[in-house]
Amino acid sequence: MTYITSKQKMTSRRAVAPIIATLLLVAIAVVGGSIVFVFSQGFFSSAQVSGAPNIESLKFTGYDATDGAVLKLHDGVITTGIATGVAGDGLVTGERIAVYVQNQGVNKVTLGEIRFAGSVYTFTSSPGVVTLAPWVAPGVPATYSILTKSPGTIIDTTSPEIQPGQQATIILELAENVKTGRDAQFKLSTSNGAVFVGTVIAGQQSG
Repeated sequence: MTYITSKQKMTSRRAVAPIIATLLLVAIAVVGGSIVFVFSQGFFSSAQVSGAPNIESLKFTGYDATDGAVLKLHDGVITTGIATGVAGDGLVTGERIAVYVQNQGVNKVTLGEIRFAGSVYTFTSSPGVVTLAPWVAPGVPATYSILTKSPGTIIDTTSPEIQPGQQATIILELAENVKTGRDAQFKLSTSNGAVFVGTVIAGQQSG
């Protein structure tokens, strides 16, 4: 009888052992899963913040590529102080045209390369100089300035930046003669690699 009782106790202990082991495994799995979840949440949150897209949106709103002695700016003001060049001689090297743009994004846009009619234009700025100088022949070919307010306020930063919501006029000093009536491509690239393309008809004004 004693033998039978001892055997029953041993059998009972053996039955309890697997249950305890199972509970321990479940507890370990729950704790491990919680730790993985917490770390993964932190990782994805930081990844989403650091990888937030910087969407740039520039809109061409018009231009003035007329062969005259005045320029119309983005705000509708017609100015003679930054005259295009000599009226009636066509659009020739060094003369100025105006292209209107607006930053429709929520971040500032830093311009990279500008191409017009196949030629590359570089940004010119003199820190502290906030007024565009009147045009004087033969001009400074293949350069551009950014005018933000009429009659001649330009940005004086070392980088060509357009702020969120800002409208501006890009003043190009022509790198080459452009035949009147020609559909010339205006291609603007930003420092982030975005590209915006428009068309300017030489001799005409739009916007």
